[in-house]
Amino acid sequence: MRMEKRLLLALLMLLVSAVAFADEPMKEKRYVATIDPDGVQRVAMVGGGYYFDPNVVVVKVNVPVELSVRKEAGFVPHNIVLKAPEAGIDFAVELTTEPQIIRFTPTKVGRYEFDCTKKLLFFTSHKDRGMHGVLVVE
Repeated sequence: MRMEKRLLLALLMLLVSAVAFADEPMKEKRYVATIDPDGVQRVAMVGGGYYFDPNVVVVKVNVPVELSVRKEAGFVPHNIVLKAPEAGIDFAVELTTEPQIIRFTPTKVGRYEFDCTKKLLFFTSHKDRGMHGVLVVE
């Protein structure tokens, strides 16, 4: 029983230290979408480890967009949320290691923030730890 408590304590300390030292903000990674022959702008994104890659996505207004978003392997849950219904963009999707396809057509030029709304117990939110980005509609 004593060994199990030590192992549990060691695992808890490892988890706390991993969370505490994962706060390094990600540098901007910009992706400018191109329009495929079928008229759709496609973007592949990865979320996890408190980042989105890319974290700045540039698309054209009034052209359909298809985001393929997945999370990196691991047990920490993540999502991607962008609420801008006035611009034709409104989604909240739970991420898995399998790509989730998000389709929309932006109808208004502007900068729209997306983020992960998850938070583990008393720790800093995923957004506050750097898991956010911007969709730029031109």
